[in-house]
Amino acid sequence: MTRKRLIIEMGMGVDQHGQEPTVAASRAVRNAIAHNALPGVWEVAGLSDPNQMIVEVQIAVAYPEQVRQEEVLAVLPFGKKSLTVQSGGMVVQGRAIAELNDKNDEMLIAVAAVTVFVETE
Repeated sequence: MTRKRLIIEMGMGVDQHGQEPTVAASRAVRNAIAHNALPGVWEVAGLSDPNQMIVEVQIAVAYPEQVRQEEVLAVLPFGKKSLTVQSGGMVVQGRAIAELNDKNDEMLIAVAAVTVFVETE
């Protein structure tokens, strides 16, 4: 079997309050897949089950070691999922609001690339 890329989608996510890289990363993945329909999975690649897709996610975000990977992957409804997290994204000075449990003024911005592969003979 050979893996072939079917689609690559990019997204961005922000955690304005709370300073949680997992929140920013999850939002980036959600943004990347928000407006997709993948009829080619069935009509071109011939898959019979959406869990036959191979879905690889790459995230760049500040504080990558704090990302709870299972929460980010839970955003994806189907597929054999994997995640790579690296340092990147952006930290922007916002405004800490005590009522929102902010730890500091940081807003975290994450970027994501979601690649769907199919296996072919």
